[in-house]
Amino acid sequence: MPSPALRLNLDPDALQANWRALDRMSGNARAGAAVKADAYGLGVKGVVPLLREAGCRDFFVAHWSEVPDVLEVAEPQMLAVLHGPLSDADAAFARETGVKPVINSLEQARRWLDAGGGRCDLMVDTGMNRLGVTLDQLGEPVLAALDIDVLLSHLVSSEEDTPLNELQRQRWEHARTALPHRRASLANSGGIALGTAYHGDLTRPGIALYGGVPRPEMAASLRQVVQPQAAILQVREVAAGETIGYNATYTATTAMRVGTIALGYADGYLRCWSDQGEFTAGGHTLPVLGRVSMDLTVVDLSHAPEIGEGDWITAQYALPEASAASGLSQYELLTLLGHRFGR
Repeated sequence: MPSPALRLNLDPDALQANWRALDRMSGNARAGAAVKADAYGLGVKGVVPLLREAGCRDFFVAHWSEVPDVLEVAEPQMLAVLHGPLSDADAAFARETGVKPVINSLEQARRWLDAGGGRCDLMVDTGMNRLGVTLDQLGEPVLAALDIDVLLSHLVSSEEDTPLNELQRQRWEHARTALPHRRASLANSGGIALGTAYHGDLTRPGIALYGGVPRPEMAASLRQVVQPQAAILQVREVAAGETIGYNATYTATTAMRVGTIALGYADGYLRCWSDQGEFTAGGHTLPVLGRVSMDLTVVDLSHAPEIGEGDWITAQYALPEASAASGLSQYELLTLLGHRFGR
């Protein structure tokens, strides 16, 4: 199989260091890991073993279709599916594999019990109005019949200082008194920084594991984990006055040496990077020239004469800075990265 012309340079030490930092910040709680969306685009089969080696024992995915890949690298009792059993087939699959469903509604609770029940997690809605049973449903007998491992809720605005954080914490604490459970979990990445009262027994970092910085006070503790890299397909000389790329949005003001790389919006490097993005190689900064197209992007090689066809260049992609430059969220920057990247 030919080698891809795109690759994600993943720093395993940074990934493990981030989990350990988040585990320390979680105090008496243990840090788990959200590995949904193929570990936020980094590749679950590579990420989960590294996190396990670092000490992580609780993993969360969103879809049942994500389960088989995780089970290749982790035991089923370590894994929970956030969307819960949407059908009898989902419930049967969970029981067969030993993977935990996260129960989000009374209907899901009945479906799980009708399938035979067993260990599960329960999501309680404390203000998101997305998934989870409501506070006024906590007294329902069907919930009392569940074997709840982790009682979950999810913060709406943990990256901000808002009264809603404390309101959700109080509602979560109320839910903890209403139903028997082994562990309780509220804090996502940003919630970890809100302090001990938000930690419970298990925290669930996601973006911070992968180099995202949800709150400024966490920046010094988190490292960049992944750098997208692309191979130069072709080098050419462009004369002054010539244009580059679709719709001629860039005009060369002087003679230039440019390189075309195998990266475009089909790979998640979106058109917002047109005339905006930067790459590096050999100590040089290589600005993006003109429009990003579906499979190709052009960069300026005028000051990097030693960089040529077949050489690899690295996108400037530290998540907080890339988010500010592109207008994309730190989450989008990772999860948009396409399957053509070698991982």
